[in-house]
Amino acid sequence: MSNERIGLIDIGSNTVRLVIFETDAYYNIKELQNIKTPARLYLYLSEDKVLSQEGIDKLTEIMLSFKKVAVQYEVDTLMPVATAAIRQSKNQQKILDHVKEKTGIKITLLAEEQEAYYGNYAVLHSINSKSGITIDIGGGSTEITYFENKKLLHSTSFPFGVVTLKELFFEGKDHNDRKAVKNAKKFILDQFRSLPWIQDKEVPVIAIGGSARNIANIHQRMIEYPIAGVHAYQMTRSDLEDTLNTLEKLDTDELNNLDGLSRDRTDIILPANLVFNAIYDTVAASAFIFSNKGLREGVVMEYLNIHHNNPFSLTEIRQQTVGRTARLYDIHPMVARQRVSIVDKLFSVLEKEGILEANDYWKMYLRSGAYLYYLGSYIDNDAQSQNTFYIISNSNLPGLNHKERVILALLASFKNKSLLKQYTKEMSNWFDKDEMNMIQYLGGIIKFSEALNDSHVNVVKDISLKKIDSDNYTLHIANQGDILTEEYRTNRQKKHLERILDANLNIKFTDSTQ
Repeated sequence: MSNERIGLIDIGSNTVRLVIFETDAYYNIKELQNIKTPARLYLYLSEDKVLSQEGIDKLTEIMLSFKKVAVQYEVDTLMPVATAAIRQSKNQQKILDHVKEKTGIKITLLAEEQEAYYGNYAVLHSINSKSGITIDIGGGSTEITYFENKKLLHSTSFPFGVVTLKELFFEGKDHNDRKAVKNAKKFILDQFRSLPWIQDKEVPVIAIGGSARNIANIHQRMIEYPIAGVHAYQMTRSDLEDTLNTLEKLDTDELNNLDGLSRDRTDIILPANLVFNAIYDTVAASAFIFSNKGLREGVVMEYLNIHHNNPFSLTEIRQQTVGRTARLYDIHPMVARQRVSIVDKLFSVLEKEGILEANDYWKMYLRSGAYLYYLGSYIDNDAQSQNTFYIISNSNLPGLNHKERVILALLASFKNKSLLKQYTKEMSNWFDKDEMNMIQYLGGIIKFSEALNDSHVNVVKDISLKKIDSDNYTLHIANQGDILTEEYRTNRQKKHLERILDANLNIKFTDSTQ
């Protein structure tokens, strides 16, 4: 598959957005362009739900402008989708016909269940939770789904969103009016309590959309969060309450200058937070997780799965993420596989001798860290460890939460104990002593395995370990071919294994061809 460009126009009640995605041969999806305009189409809806001609003309103007951008970017497929504002309009067919006549663009009007489905589709293919409840708050509707074992079981759409809530409870009042907040809370809770299949599920709630992203951004700045990105960012009920309290305390001018909050959401962010608190309580959630993959990504992912033989898996998200990240930074797959093979052999002998034990979770990250080892050399060989840690820890990686992201970054960037401490200085409370020891040991195995693969010609055929006495071990390496560089490098890096063994290590190479 050659690179393909897909333009997704998302026509909501509050904003109209054009996102141009480009996919490569390995189905990495990159945003080439992301532009929006706060169209606020809901303002053009009459009381009897008819979109005025002024509103139709404004939408038409926006579509013409976005079409020009799509042409300039040489988009292969343009996919315009509309949600609540047009869905709720009694003259929806007139709107669609007018836009088609004036621009040549055919808009797909998503039914409520379709809008919920696409948000859920994106979450299922980018978050590792097997079961959960998704919530996507738009301007005029709120979509909720429930899935178990990666299977969508229920979905619904409530005919209210952040804009609707603002109009119902805050119109003509301060954004933090106490009575309005109290009435909105009760209304939202009553709505959610009418839905039997979300009550007390004790599963993660996964939030989608711009309001969710802004809440996550605000909270991260409040606590001076050490890494970037909101995908898979987790908050507790207490975190949500703290964020709500902050929003309630600020006046409008202070809100406009709040770090992490988009200016076009200042008047609707508090209703969004009320919704998140209410859904958390109704579900008795085990966690509150944010996804930066929503309706738009869901539409694109389904399109690619249909037309390109299912490149996005439900069950192997982490593995696909590691593979695509490696390709993105030009890691040679043969060299990476050789390194992983040596890591497997080395860990196996340590495990067999009862020296090191790890569960499947740690083994997976050991192999993934080995595969992505020093990907930062793509940028600069002189700072490859630093670049590797920064890239991985600050990238939104599907299938990994933020702690897992950092674990992968620490293993793939491992150089020595000093740098490990430096990288974790701002997140010292993320890991306990046993976890830090495990990261250091597994990082040392990867570092030593890279030395054993120095020439990248697969010279290592077998590895065994023999205990000489309580203070000494011999590592026997069966090799095939010249091991001049490997012998030099491994003797320089054997300290990493000696730390695991708590003993001296002698390395003995044996040519298996003789």
